[in-house]
Amino acid sequence: MSIDVNNESGRAVDEQALLDICRYALTRMRIHPLSELSLIAVDADAMEQLHLQWMDLPGPTDVMSFPMDELRPPARDEEEPPQGLLGDIVLCPEVAERQGAEAPTKHTTDEELQLLTVHGVLHLLGYDHEEPGERAEMFGLQAAIVDGWRAERGLEGPSPAPTTTS
Repeated sequence: MSIDVNNESGRAVDEQALLDICRYALTRMRIHPLSELSLIAVDADAMEQLHLQWMDLPGPTDVMSFPMDELRPPARDEEEPPQGLLGDIVLCPEVAERQGAEAPTKHTTDEELQLLTVHGVLHLLGYDHEEPGERAEMFGLQAAIVDGWRAERGLEGPSPAPTTTS
């Protein structure tokens, strides 16, 4: 997988963990190993501009995804996954920090950013959470991926509860 991580937020971000969980999520979703995506961390002002431009909503948000080739996981195990450019995931560490601190299962900014990275990957793959059924599927898959990644690394406890509004 070709995953570019660019931190333009002015805040310390565990870029290696974001790269690792992103790669884990893409592998788990059976995305072609030569597919590409970009992960960008921005400050609240930049995120607010993107949020307004693309969603017509005021204020910064936690994560935004911009799909390119609209790749989807193969429907069956024997199918070859398609290769292509997945798109961009934009994260806002400032919003992630606030959400992690306010979550019922209080967690760190890095843990929230890891959760948001998986959330962004799922959006790039066509998952959404507008309807209750979609929400249950996406957030269930998100928790399974984060929990699996954490378990492989010997990290304690379940994944943080979903806090994203995107």
